[in-house]
Amino acid sequence: MLYKLKLKNSTEIVLIDENVFEQLSKDPYLKEVDFLNNLRRHSSGCAVFQKTTKKKEGGYQTKTIYLHKLIAESFKLEEKSQTNDLVGAVNGNKLDCRLSNICWRSRAVASRKRKTSSKTGYTGVYKENNRFRAVISLNRKSIHIGMYDTAENAALAYNKKSVELFGEDGKQNIIKTPERPSEAVHELQETRSGLGGRPSAERVNSEMIDREDDGMGGRVFTS
Repeated sequence: MLYKLKLKNSTEIVLIDENVFEQLSKDPYLKEVDFLNNLRRHSSGCAVFQKTTKKKEGGYQTKTIYLHKLIAESFKLEEKSQTNDLVGAVNGNKLDCRLSNICWRSRAVASRKRKTSSKTGYTGVYKENNRFRAVISLNRKSIHIGMYDTAENAALAYNKKSVELFGEDGKQNIIKTPERPSEAVHELQETRSGLGGRPSAERVNSEMIDREDDGMGGRVFTS
């Protein structure tokens, strides 16, 4: 089973495994600050907890805890190495904090996986006149893949080349469709019970999550 957690500043949701939810719920400090009920969506796309306190010597200090990093360090620390020392998400969604989706990766892989700045919304795809060019970088050099009639076809060509060059570490564009115009926002019914006590969340059937959508959608089962 999984749990869906609501963010305080976004309609998107966070997914975590049941055993992770239970352990974080019992941690004395996290329980004291109501950690799981006070997560926010960071500008980088991950779930974060921040608490600002006044220092004795004057001024203020802010404590920041990134959920995906906390889970990686608490449950998958043995997978960290000198090369793979950054925490990432297999499917690119840092709000999907299932153990199966959290991984340690190298800086080179993290660089390839970062969000695109292209106006088309796809990594390696750029509009030129009325067509779209697909390009990919290898050893700091750009490789021309081809010209295409649509951004989606160019993105698919990029995806194929990315797998050829980098295997499972290659960036994959999520292709937009009329039914799914963006990667985006998933609605969640209000389940927060307020501060204190057991964190408010929805239990989710993990098989249904994997069967429907790309890891963040699916039918909701409340406990």
